[in-house]
Amino acid sequence: MAINFKNKLIPALVVIGLLAAGWYVWQEQAAGEGDSAFLASNGRIEATEIDIATKLAGRVDDILVEEGAFVQAGQVLATMQVQTLQAQLREAQAQRQQAINMVASARAQAAMRESDKVAMLAQVHRTEAELDAARRRQARSETLAREGATSAQILDDDRVRTRSAEAAIAAARAQAASADAAIAAARAQVVSAQSQVEAVDATLERIQSEIDDSQLRAPRDGRVQFRVAQPGEVLGAGGRVLNLIDLSDVYMTFFLPTEAAGRLALGSEVRLVLDAAPQYVIPARISFIASSAQFTPRTVETASERQKLMFRVRAQIDRALLREHLEQVKTGLPGEAWVRLDPAREWPERLALRVP
Repeated sequence: MAINFKNKLIPALVVIGLLAAGWYVWQEQAAGEGDSAFLASNGRIEATEIDIATKLAGRVDDILVEEGAFVQAGQVLATMQVQTLQAQLREAQAQRQQAINMVASARAQAAMRESDKVAMLAQVHRTEAELDAARRRQARSETLAREGATSAQILDDDRVRTRSAEAAIAAARAQAASADAAIAAARAQVVSAQSQVEAVDATLERIQSEIDDSQLRAPRDGRVQFRVAQPGEVLGAGGRVLNLIDLSDVYMTFFLPTEAAGRLALGSEVRLVLDAAPQYVIPARISFIASSAQFTPRTVETASERQKLMFRVRAQIDRALLREHLEQVKTGLPGEAWVRLDPAREWPERLALRVP
């Protein structure tokens, strides 16, 4: 009789244990799924995409990376043919040398005009001295003529010499003034020639910049998604060559109803669970909440319509975590984004952080 009772007790205990375990699991799921403090929304992993495009129209010379390759910021990914630009560069360099020669010639002309002015000033000083001597001689002749000690002819000759000296000094001064004008013109030519050199330098910088831009570089670290063009193709300005994805800038976009979106703020914690790896719970932070709702008409009439209002939300994954797992990061993966509407509540066990 005792043995029969023992045989009945053991199955009963097993059943009770299974019921307790089932209750515990149900409680854990309810803590995450049934609890109004936590809300889930479907989303998809996305990342910042960058088109590597040519600045100028031209022919693709070579593409140096393959699809799927990881690249670093500043790395040359593709090159464009630059034979025409190099010819323009050589032409501009020759023009620059010509402009430099024009500057040297203009400076020589300015120096010559300054020398001419010095000579003309010397001529002015000489004629001034001659005028002074002629005036003193004329004064002596006038005195002697009044005393009858010299002839009238000598006085007339001295007066002619004085007027001739006066005319000579006026001419010398006019030439000196003309030399000033010639010097100003020569200096203006120097400035003009120097401006021509600066203009050619600007042309050289522009052409060199276009040559540098013909080497298409990665603006940031990332992975090549796909090729858009192939070597030998002719592209217009802005033509796409490669598509690059920044795997350190990964986020999930999802939608939340009005009540939930209104209770969240930028920086709020989010937990991501991907369909492809449900064993992991990935931490993220809200980086964007749309300022206007979607999915409904502009005019909302009833409470039921207001419940349909959905706000687009973006949860950003930590960059440091992404850099540790760049090889495993993939975009386009669907999953769930869990948000905590009550900051005072602890995350349930099923949403505890678990990263690779």
